[in-house]
Amino acid sequence: MYVADSRASTSAHGAARSAAGRRRAAVAPTVLALGTVSLVTDVSSEMVTAVLPLYLVTGLGLSPLGFGLLDGIYNGFSALVRLVGGHFADRGGGRHKWVAGLGYGISAVCKPLLLVAHSLTPIGAVLAADRTGKGLRTAPRDALISLSSTPETRGRAFGVHRAMDTAGALLGPLVAFLVLRATVDGYDAVFAVSACVAALGLLVLVLFVPDGRKPAPPGEHPTLRAAVGLLRHRDLRRITVCALLLGLATVSDSFVYLLLQRRLGGPDRWFALLPLGTAAAFLLLAVPLGRLADRLGGWAVFLAGHGALLLAYALLLTSWHGAGLPYLVLTLHGGFYAATDGVLMAAASDSVPERLRSSGLAVVQTGQALTRFACSLLFGAAWTVWGDRAALAGAAVALAAGAAFSLTLRPAGTVTA
Repeated sequence: MYVADSRASTSAHGAARSAAGRRRAAVAPTVLALGTVSLVTDVSSEMVTAVLPLYLVTGLGLSPLGFGLLDGIYNGFSALVRLVGGHFADRGGGRHKWVAGLGYGISAVCKPLLLVAHSLTPIGAVLAADRTGKGLRTAPRDALISLSSTPETRGRAFGVHRAMDTAGALLGPLVAFLVLRATVDGYDAVFAVSACVAALGLLVLVLFVPDGRKPAPPGEHPTLRAAVGLLRHRDLRRITVCALLLGLATVSDSFVYLLLQRRLGGPDRWFALLPLGTAAAFLLLAVPLGRLADRLGGWAVFLAGHGALLLAYALLLTSWHGAGLPYLVLTLHGGFYAATDGVLMAAASDSVPERLRSSGLAVVQTGQALTRFACSLLFGAAWTVWGDRAALAGAAVALAAGAAFSLTLRPAGTVTA
């Protein structure tokens, strides 16, 4: 009897340890390593982003038109090279780590080049190269997260990564502020420190992220045509169509902050703090919403995130100017990103075979990035012609229509081979 009880106790204890181990292993070490890389890299990137507008307009005397051109280059270039990065990462059975490393390396090299670029053309070239690096690394990095996670934990894995990434976005402006206060040549010091931090992120990638490379089956080489051909799969096609439609109604963050600043009517010096509100909400909600996506399904959470964005638009369209307005709008805005950014990649991963995982995710990312860029252009034109409230009302109607249509295109299955 004692032996039986001991065996039962040992079995129960082993089962408990096994369950605890599974819980601890729910987020793979690869995800944590990539999260650390993204955190460090985002500290570096956001240090530059925080001071770049002031540096270009005040320090170098660029016109608003020149700054607008550079801003377009900065945000549009990464979308153009994501498919290339995804394709090369899938070649040869998966070079995800090394293509991502090339992207991180290009961005790291660009930081010190800002020290010697003092006019529109060289600065534009440096920013284009930096965004090329971002475009190259995004799909391979997300493919590594997807491939190192199970379908049951994929939403949580992307949530953890995005939370760590956002922590870097919060720390970057703070580090830039401290460097500016502590040095005489403030901008140059920011760029130099940013370069060192970027190099640290690249070192973490090389040392702690496993390659995960598998030999390709004989005679089978992923191609860009094969990646685009994935859209023949019903689920991935529906996910991509919905991402495109909703992207066309997703107003740029900068416009959201400008609209909120106008509603508040406060001092301009507070404007720089508004992105931190979105980032803080994103950081707090990314993991819980990722876990919720694992339980309820990524598509439901993805659409709910756009519902949060629609509520933020509605608040901005009201005449309410209460003290709670910025907190509600920024919380909804951050919740939108927490419910859509990583969740979309987790949902798309279920519809992409492993051998084309990076390329397939790049197809969705590229389409979404291009439609959001188009939305920014259309929204800016509408604001100029009809005013900010009419432009936002149009975006809200388009977002509601896109979300309603997306409800009818819920993906139903997965592809695992």
